[in-house]
Amino acid sequence: MYRIAKKFTFSASHQIKGLPETHKCARLHGHNYAVEVILESPELNAVGFIRDYAELDALQDYIKAKFDHRHLNDVVGDDFTTAENLARHFYDWCRAQWPETSAVRVSENINTWAEYNGD
Repeated sequence: MYRIAKKFTFSASHQIKGLPETHKCARLHGHNYAVEVILESPELNAVGFIRDYAELDALQDYIKAKFDHRHLNDVVGDDFTTAENLARHFYDWCRAQWPETSAVRVSENINTWAEYNGD
């Protein structure tokens, strides 16, 4: 199996609803997010690619247009601002563009990430 990945970044704010008021993530705060899309295929195309990395820039365009420097609660709704839910959102978007999408990871910082793979 061949696998490629490309990472994109954006900055945004959010509040995670349903947490105790004393939880730091219940307060308005922001992150410098990283979104990594992973594609897999058992075969390569005639050029030797799963897919040209440049094609994946469409994800950056989508992120910049809808997510960058925005309040995520306004973009995806109050119940979907966790890294886990964002990974699912980006996975669904990527899978519709590129059937080889096998997973998407979303990081809020350099130490943590959430992944959704459709299984």
